[in-house]
Amino acid sequence: MNRVTQFDLEEARPTRDGVLAGQGLPQGDALPGHLRDLLEDAFSEFDARAQPRAVAEELSLGDLEDLLDGFVGPVEETVIGQVYPRGTAFALYVATLGAPLCEHIRALFAENDPARGWMLDAVASNGADHLSSLLAARLEAELGSRGHAEPRVLPYSPGYCGWTVRGQPKLFARLRPEEIGVTLNDSCLMTPVSY
Repeated sequence: MNRVTQFDLEEARPTRDGVLAGQGLPQGDALPGHLRDLLEDAFSEFDARAQPRAVAEELSLGDLEDLLDGFVGPVEETVIGQVYPRGTAFALYVATLGAPLCEHIRALFAENDPARGWMLDAVASNGADHLSSLLAARLEAELGSRGHAEPRVLPYSPGYCGWTVRGQPKLFARLRPEEIGVTLNDSCLMTPVSY
């Protein structure tokens, strides 16, 4: 059975240094004033619009293997196909910062404000990665509390490690992330995208 997890905004907020490093920008006093202003504006917009939450479900090995069916080529030749046989517990999850944030980024670009759109996109992208790391840490702690020795959560997703995005409809049918506002389009890409 899946479960929805809410995150505090403060917990889900990425770090300024992480956002800047991800963009190859200087940190601290080396950051030009106009970029510092864009960064602060982006964090204000993030705080106003982000709705961090996730949906997760534990899986049996058989359930995971069923979901992995749909790879292009033999599963054994993919990264996840080489890793999962050594796993002892499996989970499926989708995390999001919510549609309002994504919609505002699109609006900024549509309003010909690419600098603000770019910086908010950088904050949201870094925030999405951070949210996934937070959820992975929670899953690790839960596994540890249930007796798993030194648990490690290795997040994999369709589109990476040889797993085609065409595998996502099976994941969505199983997990039902529509509960947290995440849907799948005809191209098997998630909406909101990347966040």
